[in-house]
This record gives sequence, structure tokens and C-alpha cells, in this order.
Amino acid sequence: MTLQADSAAPPPPLPPPDSAATNGISPTAEETSQPPRPTPPPELRVPIWWPEDGTLSMDWVENLMRCFDWCSRNVPPSELPSVLPVEVFDSLILVASKMLHKEPNCVPVDPFRPTLDDNSTPSDSAAAASVVVVGDVHGQLHDLLFLLRDAGFPSRDRIFVFNGDYVDRGAWGLETFLLLLAWKVFMPHNIYLLRGNHESKYCTSVYGFEKEVMVKYGDKGKHVYRKCLGCFEGLPLASIIAGCVYTAHGGLFRSVTVMPSKRLKGKKNRKINVNHESKILSLGSLEELCKARRSVLDPPWEGPNLIPGDVLWSDPSKNPGLAPNKERGIGLMWGPDCTEEFLKKYQLKLIIRSHEGPDAREKRDGFEGMDEGYTIDHVVDSGKLVTVFSAPDYPQFQATQVRYNNKGAYVILEPPNFDNPIFHGFSAVTPRPKANPYYDYEEVIDSDEELDLASMVTS
Repeated sequence: MTLQADSAAPPPPLPPPDSAATNGISPTAEETSQPPRPTPPPELRVPIWWPEDGTLSMDWVENLMRCFDWCSRNVPPSELPSVLPVEVFDSLILVASKMLHKEPNCVPVDPFRPTLDDNSTPSDSAAAASVVVVGDVHGQLHDLLFLLRDAGFPSRDRIFVFNGDYVDRGAWGLETFLLLLAWKVFMPHNIYLLRGNHESKYCTSVYGFEKEVMVKYGDKGKHVYRKCLGCFEGLPLASIIAGCVYTAHGGLFRSVTVMPSKRLKGKKNRKINVNHESKILSLGSLEELCKARRSVLDPPWEGPNLIPGDVLWSDPSKNPGLAPNKERGIGLMWGPDCTEEFLKKYQLKLIIRSHEGPDAREKRDGFEGMDEGYTIDHVVDSGKLVTVFSAPDYPQFQATQVRYNNKGAYVILEPPNFDNPIFHGFSAVTPRPKANPYYDYEEVIDSDEELDLASMVTS
């Protein structure tokens, strides 16, 4: 989409708070003691509106970022609809959901674009954009805003791939997710949003996102939450960047090849066996990944549709082979030999995954911590496996006396080869605006372990 002026005039600014004095009634002492609602600065257009023609502009997206930042510091969470009306939410998530659902399970990211001549028309030569890969952000809005400015906004010369986990644990998961959806609608070929394990019904009911939405949108909260879940189902599972880099939230996955068994009466009655019941696990193929059914509220841990759960929940291991991920109760553990097999088979050079913050990594013997926001987990003949985590000082709410105080990081892949990850670390934006948690962070488990699988939706 091209940059252009917004096609609709912005609505009037927020009205002043209701006052009994306007009806000829003197205000009570309690009313006069309440602080007045802060007035947005004149450069903000509040409330946010949806352009009449549905075409977003850079000006619109930048205003959204500034409004969310200001709102997080000045407006109670329950008044978010006065800044982003539910009608605008509906328009944004409808357009974004349609885009995301149309993308394949494994999105090809092509950084080679035709160059523009002096008349702004495509020429025969091609220029390559750099690619920024971002890990978990977990509702840490202000750190995301810093990251976008630090790396440079999405543009013709800069593509972003986000590796999932936009919500939960942080206090601004809704604003974080909607901001990224706005960028997606504005520049659909310059930003790609993949699914994380927290983009699910189970995780959002445990780690705060569902409650956050209910607090912020009140009687419209169930509607907003349901629309977000529907959008989560449309998020792609993985990407292949420039034909040589595989990215996914958790990582690799098993084969679930269906093989014919004893025939009964004709082909229509053919029995099938699925090898996930077998004790022998084998690495899955990109063809199987492309055929998996991703539109599930909670990726299954049993049954024939195991690939989405593997892609979102699996972790690397130092031990060779594939094994069930017993710590999490879903997904796999895969060793360096599997990394080598996958890279070599598809002529890839690099795997970038996320999924593990400092709380998860401190429990993993033989692996580096997440102090710098990234680790290099496997180095094999064909390339590398790295983990990148983009939420600094995570989690926002910590029950321990000593905070992890980890840095966040993002990866830059530069042309022409895209196979040499350049890590950019950054510290958390301080001070964070004051906020209350939306989950019992003192009681809930630190990392995504010991899942209550019985409560997960698998239909």
C-alpha cells in the first residue's frame, strides 16, 4: 500500500468527563476530589478512527503507536475504548484476519524486490531488503515500540518476521497485538506475523490476556476476546526467508505421514494408520507442515494433527534424536542431528526459533541462559540453530526477589546470503508505566510447564 493522507477527517477529541454541574447541579465533594481526565496532547488524534476507504497510512499507524503509548501512561485500562473504539477494533481485526488466513502455514519471505526507476516504476534489476526477526514480546508494549524504532520501521528495504507470543504476562498484550496487526494491514508484504504457543485459548486464560481484554473492554470484552482468538487461528506457523532460513516459534516437528492399511470394500473404505502412535519418531517434512490444520484454538498434543503443537511448543536438546517433550507435556525435543538433517534436506543454513525466556532457560542443563536475549544452540555442518527472545526484563511481573533483568534481542539478516545472523541486544525501557497484572503471577508456573492438558481445547 502506498503512503497517502487519511481519507477521513479525524473525530473530535475526547470529551471532558461528565459533570453534574453541566446540568445545573452543583458537584458533590467526592466528584470535585476526583482528578480530571488527562487531555491528550494536540498532536494525537483521539479517539482513533477507521479511514472511510479502509486504507491505512503511515500517519495513521504512527498515530496509533503514539496513542497507545500515551494511553498506557495516562488512562485507566478500562477507558481504552475511549481511545480505540470497539468499532475500530472490529474493522482492524477483520481486515487483518482475512489477510492472515490466506497465507500458507509456512510463509515464503522473499527479500528480493524489483528496484524502482526515477519514475517510481519497477525496473528489471532487483534489490534485496534486510530481514529483521523478532522473538517473544509478551505484551511489553514500550519495549516493542523501542525495538521498532531501533531496528527501523518496516519499509521496502526492511522486512520484519515476528516469531509469535505477542500477548500474556505483560500488561499491554492487546495493544501490542493490535499494533502489529495495523502494520500488517498497512504493509502486508513487509511484516509477517507467525503464531506462538501463547496465541491460544488455554494460555490466554491462564497467563492474563483474556482477563486483560475483559478489563479493558468491559461488556464488549467477550466479543473482543473471541475476535482475537479467531485471528490467532489464522496466524501462519513458520516462514522460509530467502530460501535459506527457517523460522518458527518452537521449532521442528515430527512426521505424521498417513499410510494405507488393509483394504476393505474399495478405496473409500481404506483404513489408515498414523505413525504418531508409534514409539519411533521421525522428523517431519515441509510438505507435511504445509498440509497441517492450523485453525485450532489450542494445538493438539494427541491425535493426527500434531504438527501445529510441535511447531509451537518444541525445544532443542543436546541429546541426539527426537523425543517427547516431557517437561512441557506437548511437542518434541530434538537434537543437533535433527537440526543437521533438516537443514541439509532443504538446503537451509539457519533455524531461528524463540519460545524460551530466562525463566525457562535457567532450568535447562547444558544450555546458555537468556541474559543477552539470544543463544546459539546447535552448530552443525550445514549451519546453526539459534533462539531469540525479544522481551527484556522478562516477565514484567516477577515473584522473585531478584529479577532476571535479561536483555531482549532481535536478529538482522543481510543480503545477499541472509545466513549470518547479526544480533542486536537492548535493555528494557524504564521506567515502565505502573500497571496491575492480569494473572496470579505468584502462583502460576514460571515457564510453560506442567500443562493442564485436559483443559485445552482440541477441536
